Amino acid sequence: MSRLLVINPNTSASVTERLHAYIQTSLPQVEVQSVTARIGAPYISSEVSYAVAGHAVLDAWTDFQSRHTELPDAVLVGCFGDPGLFAMRECCAARVTGLAEAAFLEAAAIGRFAVVTGGEAWGPILKRFSRMMDLGDALLGVHTVAPTGAQLAAEPAMALEMLTTACHDAAERWPCDAIILGGATLAGLAATIQPHISVPVIDSVLAGARYALNAPFGLGAGLGTAIGAIAKS
Repeated sequence: MSRLLVINPNTSASVTERLHAYIQTSLPQVEVQSVTARIGAPYISSEVSYAVAGHAVLDAWTDFQSRHTELPDAVLVGCFGDPGLFAMRECCAARVTGLAEAAFLEAAAIGRFAVVTGGEAWGPILKRFSRMMDLGDALLGVHTVAPTGAQLAAEPAMALEMLTTACHDAAERWPCDAIILGGATLAGLAATIQPHISVPVIDSVLAGARYALNAPFGLGAGLGTAIGAIAKS
């Protein structure tokens, strides 16, 4: 049985529990472990909290290693934006990915894509991350709704209505082949929204877990190699 460690880069245990439960239910053949950041913000919604979250991921990994003799086969940074991803790859022998990287690659395997997520500050962060991945013009745009992921999680009915509308608006605005619904607290909503949208809606959490476990990637893996791994998973 493969072992997956999920690191939540924010300090909200409820987000960790949500990630853990959703991934374990979706992938019952996987042994899921999860940890919550010991430092940083309850929810990452700014450049400052994003920067601190990178340190929090490394701290959580160091603490996990000190308490476990058996290390995981793969590590998933459980934040759509992947703070600390590249630093983790430098110090961790296991495969490491994040929600954004995995979802971007899954979407790029389909074609050009748009992103829908909560929290206006995430727009420039995610566009910058896409440039770092060297995806060219695959990302057409990022459509953010004003409430943060935490606020959306607190009001599920409002979140579902707002995010469905946002996905529809993104599909109308851009000639995209797929839409990513990005965010740890939005886990599972993509399947509910999908019947109302004409293009595939990708769940960033499920994409992250699958890619972490199946992709034979390392630092500097090419887009073609990554997409080939996704196609086989």
